[in-house]
Amino acid sequence: MKSSTILLLFAAWLLSFASQAQTAYRIGKLKYGGGGDWYANKTSLPNLIAFCNKNLGTRFEADPVVVEAGSPDLLGLPLVHATGHGNIVFTQAEAANLRKYLLAGGFLHVDDNYGLDKYIRREMKKVLPEADFVELPHSHPIYSQKYKFPKGLPKVHEHDNKPPQGFGLFYQGRMVCFYTYECDLGNGWEDQSVYKDPEAVRQLALQMGANIVAFAFAQP
Repeated sequence: MKSSTILLLFAAWLLSFASQAQTAYRIGKLKYGGGGDWYANKTSLPNLIAFCNKNLGTRFEADPVVVEAGSPDLLGLPLVHATGHGNIVFTQAEAANLRKYLLAGGFLHVDDNYGLDKYIRREMKKVLPEADFVELPHSHPIYSQKYKFPKGLPKVHEHDNKPPQGFGLFYQGRMVCFYTYECDLGNGWEDQSVYKDPEAVRQLALQMGANIVAFAFAQP
């Protein structure tokens, strides 16, 4: 996808949130209850933002904004990222707020940092009880935006000798949440000094992250 096309889609999305323009240019990091480390991977989103601004032509502010699951500020954000290793709990009010956000056009990316799986599946049922996570085929458009991933998600770190998987949560045909599992995508976005991953691996992770951003704006 050309950078100019992504910019047009990005601008159209922002117009729908014109009354909240001060926050619309920022990516959110989801703060949640339950004791899980929602704050993990401190350098990952700033690095992804810089990569997207350089390679997709987006105009995100350099730093993400921390947003609580129950905050009305969610509605001013085009995309929200959630990560962690452990428990995650949404209250009924938070689940309702997340649902409102997703149905209004928002997009949630959840990255399992190892140990999040059973909790995020349980909690997203509160948000969208009528929907189940569906594994996406490697032919899905999210894997072929600006960067091509014919074999699906890149593998950043190994945990249980499982292949990386990408799951979508859909509402009325639109993907509202993309969940990356056994991939450690956010770890790959971190500063190289954090995990000392090969630069080629980091670049693949950042490219896949950019595809997620591009897809979030490209779909109707």
